[in-house]
Order: sequence, then C-alpha cells, then structure tokens
Amino acid sequence: MNINCIVVDDEPLALDILVDYISKIPFLTLTKRCENPLEALELVQAGGVDLVFLDIQMPELTGIQFLKIAGNKCSFILTTAYQEYALESYDLNVADYLLKPIAFDRFYKAVEKVHNKQKANKQTAPQNQQPVQEVQPTAISNPLQDFIFVKTEHKIQKIYLNDILYIEGLKDYISIFTSEERIITLQSMKKMEESLPDRQFIRVHKSYIVSIDKIESIERSRIKIGDKIIPIGDTYRDAFFRVVGNKNI
Repeated sequence: MNINCIVVDDEPLALDILVDYISKIPFLTLTKRCENPLEALELVQAGGVDLVFLDIQMPELTGIQFLKIAGNKCSFILTTAYQEYALESYDLNVADYLLKPIAFDRFYKAVEKVHNKQKANKQTAPQNQQPVQEVQPTAISNPLQDFIFVKTEHKIQKIYLNDILYIEGLKDYISIFTSEERIITLQSMKKMEESLPDRQFIRVHKSYIVSIDKIESIERSRIKIGDKIIPIGDTYRDAFFRVVGNKNI
C-alpha cells in the first residue's frame, strides 16, 4: 500500500533530510515539500494526502495550530527540536513524534507504524467506505527521551523507562509495574510495544513485556523479576533467547 506524503518545514536543510529519507522507502511517495504551512494546509484540506511530516516551530502557522485546523484528514508525524511539545501533541491525534536530529532508523520505525496501521484499516474496512484514520497513541517515545507518557483514568502520567520492571496486558487495559507502583492504562500491548525502545524492552509472551536489564534470572522458560515469575511464550521464545544469547535454558 502506497502512502502519499508531504513535508512541512520552514528550514530548507530539514526539508532536504526528510525528502532524502522518504526517497529511500518504497511505500512512501513525496507529493510536495512545503516551506509555507498555509500552502501545505490547502493540500491537506483538498484531500489525497495520507501522511504529513510536520515541523512545530514555524512562522505564520505553528505545527500545533496546523493540527487543530486540519483535524483527522490524514496521519501526522511531528518533527521538532523541542521535546516539550510532546505532551500537547499527544492530545492531537499524531502517529509519532520525532525529535531532531532525526536518525533514519527512528524515521523508518515511525513511517512503518503508519504503513501497518493503514494496511490494517484497508483490510478491515467495508467496501466503499473510507478507512478509519490513525488512532491516537497513548505513549510517546523517541531515542533521545528516557520516559513515556501514558493516559490513566484521571491524568496523563510521565513514566521513566528505567523505572519500568515489566508490563502485563489484560483484556481491555495494561498494567505497568515499576519498583514503586502499578500504573493502569487503557491501551493495547501492541501499541505499547511499538512505543518502547527495542534495545531496552522485549515482548516475551502475549501478555508480558519485560525490561531486559531488570531480569534477575531465567530458568525453564520462566523469567524472574523481583518476586514476579513471567512465562516465556513459544511464539516469542526464539527472539528472546537471541537477545539474551542462550537457547539452552
């Protein structure tokens, strides 16, 4: 499935980098590069744009203002040098949040998330009906941040990645266990897995994601973290032991 995208940034060098990244990904087609956000907004409102790479700090119209006007006409990936906007963008239906300077592997992970979501929407949408727009993520992370935000019942809570021991998925929500507390959020395991850095966390079971450096021991396909014994599912076994480097346990 091809994704038609535009890049919006008032800095020509930033535009050049994103245009170069887009050219390397087969399922992305660049429709327009825009230094003027008003021009880009017209394109989005006219339709035919699937994804917008959007800078936040721009004259005439900020990225946040752009999002509020454009609504849910397409998916958005924010690109900015200012991480303090992460929380505000969380409430505005963005697919991801990339902090400059943007590494290609992080860029690819963000667009792959949009690609997979749009493929899933296309497969499940009834004929003659438009696919559902990108669902707002409930966690924001990037390689230069050491925390995520999750939405709990009454607030949006900041959680430092180093504090997370493991994550347990239940029917309609997940529990994030730290050394101090248990945090409950309405979110899928898949969405949470995508929001966490894979060098630090790994899914070991359909119901569990663990922090690799919090693992105390592994015995008979079971992981011990603190007082918790976590099973390693058959589906995840090979990938897990490739990471820890021992298939004989």
